Amino acid sequence: MARGKLRIFLGAAPGVGKTYEMLQLGNRELRRGRDVVIGFLETHGRQATADQVGELEIVPRRTIAHRGATFTEMDVDAVLARAPEIALVDEYAHTNVPGSRNAKRWRDIDELLDAGIDVVSTVNIQHLESLNDVVERITGIRQGETVPDARVRTAGQIDLVDLPPESIRTRLARGHIYDASKIDAALGNFFRPGNLSALRELALLWLAD
Repeated sequence: MARGKLRIFLGAAPGVGKTYEMLQLGNRELRRGRDVVIGFLETHGRQATADQVGELEIVPRRTIAHRGATFTEMDVDAVLARAPEIALVDEYAHTNVPGSRNAKRWRDIDELLDAGIDVVSTVNIQHLESLNDVVERITGIRQGETVPDARVRTAGQIDLVDLPPESIRTRLARGHIYDASKIDAALGNFFRPGNLSALRELALLWLAD
């Protein structure tokens, strides 16, 4: 069995629309007659993103209990049993809750690829392992979830999803990225124009390399 193909939408910053683009791609492939499912979707409460699900089938998540709370993660076995041609799996760098089959989502995705399933995933530039220190110097925030660059580079196609800094800030101010309670703090911290410009340049340099 041939290994599946990996395609990644790389975001220059949060809120640029990488999940939106992934879902649009999934619907285009569905209309072309491909068998496409959503293995895991994280909308972050963004209605415009949720609206892009369209006719796509969503594989139910697995519920995991941990320290008295319940969490949901991608049900790898359910996706494998469904055996689609293409699985859309959001947040490539995500760390699974303890008790999951794999510690990282990219390892879950490897299982799907090994089974011959094509996977489309998403990741933001600040989650690349080699850039962790640089991103912390730029933003003052250290990312807890990272993925080895080598894993991202296994993708057959990497699509940069990018917006000018002021467009991102406008989307944020209008409540299209975070809810109202988080907007002012985000605009004054991570989403400062200088930060967004630096992250954008970092993404372009990484891709060029």
